[in-house]
Amino acid sequence: MKKIKKFIHRKTLIYKTEVEYGDYTMNHVLGCCHGCLYPCYAYLLKKRFGEVKSYEDWCEPAIVENALELLDAELPKFKNKIQMLHLCFTTDPFMYEYDEVRDMSIAAIKKINASGVKCSVLTKGVLPIELAQMSKDNEYGITLISTDEAFREQIEPGAAPWKERLSALKALHDAGCKTWVSIEPYPTPNIIKQDLIQLLEKVNFVDRIIFGRMNYNKVVTAYSDHKHFFNTCATEVIAYCDKLGIDYHIKNGTITPQCDTK
Repeated sequence: MKKIKKFIHRKTLIYKTEVEYGDYTMNHVLGCCHGCLYPCYAYLLKKRFGEVKSYEDWCEPAIVENALELLDAELPKFKNKIQMLHLCFTTDPFMYEYDEVRDMSIAAIKKINASGVKCSVLTKGVLPIELAQMSKDNEYGITLISTDEAFREQIEPGAAPWKERLSALKALHDAGCKTWVSIEPYPTPNIIKQDLIQLLEKVNFVDRIIFGRMNYNKVVTAYSDHKHFFNTCATEVIAYCDKLGIDYHIKNGTITPQCDTK
């Protein structure tokens, strides 16, 4: 297991998100050891505003040491506004091999549920089975864009192996929890050739699938057929989910109008 070496203090924690499928969110860690090379939007954002200095700085996470105290102060103010409190949009609540992050996330979810608020969780780490003991209104998700472990090691070098992620998600599903998967950012064939249907079949037990294109990547835009490719992928996701009765959301910008598919 890895140890947190940096700690920060914040004045606020809960805020309204502008992410299309989100509501309110909290980020109780700055940085992420997963070091995703998509490139990562969260890293680009934090570097732009000077909160981290470099990729190496980003990969050395800093925990918000007063996060639980902030929840105690803020939950009474926000609980009547929040439909779903998401963990997290600019970090990972179950950062792989960081027990301190894991323990704080579990403590935070307990506080949030105790105030009458439900949570949505998304991770590239391993979801602990203890989550099954919390509110059944919570929703637990993983990001999974490929079942090629060599590709995962290349593009998500510090994240959990995909089979570990999926196994933990399935265990929560089997325990009666609501589960979901984010297939985003999905790569184009010039990055990796893969069968989207085979990936969907690996996660066909979940309650919801979110699908989105890969952005901020010159390799994607260099693939001349990338607009048509993502249109086709989105159509496959919709058809697959409709067939099995799975809820789905296609991220904005993934589907391009047919008049502009080239």
